[in-house]
Amino acid sequence: MKNKMELAGNLATKNKESGEEVPLPKKKSGYGIPVSAGAALIALGVVYGDIGTSPMYVMKSIIAGNGGVSQINEELILGSLSLIIWTLTLLTTVKYVLVAMQADNHGEGGIFALYSLVKKFGKYLIIPAMIGGAALLADGVLTPAVTVTTAIEGLRSVPFMYQILGEDQMKIVCITLIIVSLLFLVQKAGTSLIGRAFGPFMTVWFLFLAGAGLYNMAGDLSIFRALNPVRGIMILFSSSNHVGIMILGSVFLATTGAEALYSDMGHVGKGNIYLSWPFVKVCLILNYLGQGAWLLNNQHNMSLTKIEDMNPFFEMLPNSIRILAVLLSTMAAIIASQALITGSFTLVSEATRLDLMPRMQITYPSQTKGQSYIPLVNTVIWLACVIVILYFRSSARLESAYGLAITMTMLMTTVLLFIYLWNIKQKRVVPIVFLLFFGGLEGTFFFSSLSKFFKGGYVALLLAVLLLLVMFIWHEGTRIERSQEVHLHMKDYIEMFEELKKDQEIPYTADNLVYLIHEREQDMIDRDVLYSIFNKNTKRAKTYWFVSVIVSDEPYAHEYTVDNFGTDCIFRVRLKLGFKMNQRINVFLRQIVTDLIRTGELPPQEQKYSIYGSGGKIGSFKFCMLKKMLVPESELASWRRLAISLKYKIRHLAGSQEQWYGLESSAIIEEYVPLFLKVKVPKPLVRNKRAEKKLSQI
Repeated sequence: MKNKMELAGNLATKNKESGEEVPLPKKKSGYGIPVSAGAALIALGVVYGDIGTSPMYVMKSIIAGNGGVSQINEELILGSLSLIIWTLTLLTTVKYVLVAMQADNHGEGGIFALYSLVKKFGKYLIIPAMIGGAALLADGVLTPAVTVTTAIEGLRSVPFMYQILGEDQMKIVCITLIIVSLLFLVQKAGTSLIGRAFGPFMTVWFLFLAGAGLYNMAGDLSIFRALNPVRGIMILFSSSNHVGIMILGSVFLATTGAEALYSDMGHVGKGNIYLSWPFVKVCLILNYLGQGAWLLNNQHNMSLTKIEDMNPFFEMLPNSIRILAVLLSTMAAIIASQALITGSFTLVSEATRLDLMPRMQITYPSQTKGQSYIPLVNTVIWLACVIVILYFRSSARLESAYGLAITMTMLMTTVLLFIYLWNIKQKRVVPIVFLLFFGGLEGTFFFSSLSKFFKGGYVALLLAVLLLLVMFIWHEGTRIERSQEVHLHMKDYIEMFEELKKDQEIPYTADNLVYLIHEREQDMIDRDVLYSIFNKNTKRAKTYWFVSVIVSDEPYAHEYTVDNFGTDCIFRVRLKLGFKMNQRINVFLRQIVTDLIRTGELPPQEQKYSIYGSGGKIGSFKFCMLKKMLVPESELASWRRLAISLKYKIRHLAGSQEQWYGLESSAIIEEYVPLFLKVKVPKPLVRNKRAEKKLSQI
């Protein structure tokens, strides 16, 4: 037998209908998605939902914060519009589209992909990555709630719908809950289908935004004075602005979709975002300017002051098309929610690979790059979203909670981008300017958003803190576990394996006994595995398999290597699978066994009985899953003991390893092994012979 690494060809799988073996997708030489009109159209449906619905509530929030329509004037409107336009330009266009999207990890974006690029430059960088990721996931809960609620409240601007709904907010809440629940229900269909369906619609939506803005600017282009950035700076200190710098908390809502845009980059490709963003930005700015023009023309309209929670986005439209506006805005709100939900799946899968979250069952419902579906995450976000909607009930209260968490993500992204520009791009002046400018800008936004804390922002921060705790507990628990691992040389135990295989007194556990292990040096094996085989219910098998899965940055990698240690019964297998590949270990291992039998490295495993007829050459499989446990006698600091205990509880809630590796239908042996920590030595027992003598006399 060959005692060396053997590289096999591409892995294959079975066609579900014909049963024929078919090759898996070939590795792709590049990670970019081709730039095309069709792909840019899909980008409109997948990426821009969040930022594309901002016009529904940004000006509304600014006006409400300044005391309503009766308190506005030209200086406030032009200054607010200037802040919105330049916030979109600086944060979204410059920081994210022009700078952040250059920091991609094989085409994937987002704060965890960025951390993967810079983590080697300092262990402390895990802190901003965890904070930013937790805050972005918290934002994914609030986005569906605020956008859909705002859109449905627009029904009140339609006279005949107002007669049905009146001021009964529970009717709005019920409609919102139905729409949000249906959205989460269809996630398993995949965002490829959703993107194709929503792309054309979002094109119509942005054209509608631009058209509505131009309609209200017709005949008076003086509103374009808002393009002057000086007006934005001056309004921060003007008496016309009743809330001062805190107005930035509302202005910031205009760019909340920027981080999601970066996270969703892997779904559509950066080239298609470059192609589509100018169109999106122009449409957004035209709509904001249109709202401003309408407000200036109606600042003395006393009838508007009687409208509770007045929304200029709907009120500026003619009555004849308001119902159309509500329908369009509701669909756009659904798409906005989709962008954050899809981004949440991507974030969680990346966090799992970084040992920040437990492994969960992930499926890839489409062949479109970067798109995944995580049932547990989908359910948790849905439940959290329902609770938030029921708690806040109105869009005005939801807007108070919205935006605070995402400023934290933006700040953390700025820190990581500084490290990226300094260490990877080898720049010196640019990173410092970038950090000072955007760090100061986003810090100001964060400070102004703190004014929302007691109005509802505490909910967003609470969600972010809970998610951060999960990440910290999992990361710390994993670190403690790995510090206790002991690895032994496999070659020292080969003779013992050979003797066990020949020992007729011990019955076979299986023809093929499989252990899934962590990636280590080729000759090293975890002591827990050897303890399970030889000491704990000694397990005799014809062949022992030690399999580790390496998740590659290449999305469709599907290779394996084998080392047989000079035997025909011990095989160390490394599966190299792309992050887009389902980890169906049982399917892949069966193919590997077939390959090795064909090459003569593994003896045929003849089956005497088989429903597939005689001549079967592959025997039975059993997968042994080892799980760590903390024994009460372990000497461990209280907070570390708590971290380990909580990690195991999270692991239980997150689902089993069987689901992650696709082994639900396979034969499984589950064993718990103790963490080999230093344990307290108990006092030796003392034999009480006097008591024994008394008992014997009874």
